[in-house]
Amino acid sequence: MTTFKDLGVHGNYIKALKELQIKVPTEIQEKTIPILLKTKTDYIGLAQTGTGKTAAYGLPILNSIDTNSAVVQALILSPTRELVQQIKKQLFKFTKFNEEKIFVEAVYGGEKIDKQMQRLQRPTHIIVATPGRLIDLIEKGNVNLRNIKTVVLDEADEMLSMGFKKELDAILNYTSGSRNTWLFSATMPEEILRIISKYMEPSAVKVSVNKESLVNANISHQYLITSIKEKTTVVSQLLDKFNEGRGIIFCRTKLGVQKLAKELKEEGFSVDALEGDMQQRDRDKVMRMFKKGTLQYLISTDVSARGIDVTNLAFVMHHQLPENLEYYTHRSGRTARAGKTGISLALILPSELQRIHEIQKALGIKFKEQML
Repeated sequence: MTTFKDLGVHGNYIKALKELQIKVPTEIQEKTIPILLKTKTDYIGLAQTGTGKTAAYGLPILNSIDTNSAVVQALILSPTRELVQQIKKQLFKFTKFNEEKIFVEAVYGGEKIDKQMQRLQRPTHIIVATPGRLIDLIEKGNVNLRNIKTVVLDEADEMLSMGFKKELDAILNYTSGSRNTWLFSATMPEEILRIISKYMEPSAVKVSVNKESLVNANISHQYLITSIKEKTTVVSQLLDKFNEGRGIIFCRTKLGVQKLAKELKEEGFSVDALEGDMQQRDRDKVMRMFKKGTLQYLISTDVSARGIDVTNLAFVMHHQLPENLEYYTHRSGRTARAGKTGISLALILPSELQRIHEIQKALGIKFKEQML
């Protein structure tokens, strides 16, 4: 069995990992860490959310920081405020036993920009950012990225599907020079391939985890045939069946999310909504409750669910199938994380059976029909 020591990770980091109950490297960590520790290279990692990517790129970045130099040396871009905060927190925990302090700052929308500008006046070695807020800071002349050695695009496909194409192009152009780019993505749509060919070296190292299937093998894919009229009743019966299990129910629209949340609340379920029109403080409150487990079910649109990283979710439910195949991958990837098993259950109309066959074929997975 491979250990973090075998991968070349410094003893202080191994100590911190142990304290976080991270004892055995995941596949992406095992394949990535030795390369990024030893080689100055561009890097492409194809791996699902929840496979341990933060440590895979985070440990090599921390290892590369020159603490005697008070300039920004690495930039990590991530799609949502929640993910940015999470990455910053994890990097901080990794450095618990370091003798020299490494300073990490997080910048994202939804917090006063002045506060972040103030914090960036302090020595900063690593910036973790959402693309939109970083552009704001660059335009105001408040962030200097001229000395960075590494740019990480984390959840690159999610950033693009959230509409950050223009911002990513601007940031990658702004930071061009002798830096290395490390890109991590669950899927490889055309736009990602464009970024790779435009901004990365042809010699970039490519690593793929679970090559056979883009969707986590520990997920059981199921569908249940119902009618529009019966859907809410079916959801209630399924939630009763899942009993103590926690999960996310995906709807295509904000209105769909609000309507279903209202109906399920009236039936006494521990449920709340997450959608684009919410105030940031309300969104944060719902997320806090869901992460703590005081809220059992979350109903969300695809975009609002970006960056949700909650372990121990028993299931995800598709109130409607997503239009976009990649969204099916992202939705399903919220369950069965860190080696656990989970269920991805789609509620479909009889006319959508053909779509199930198309998803099976495209993703190399097998659906099983469920009955109530």
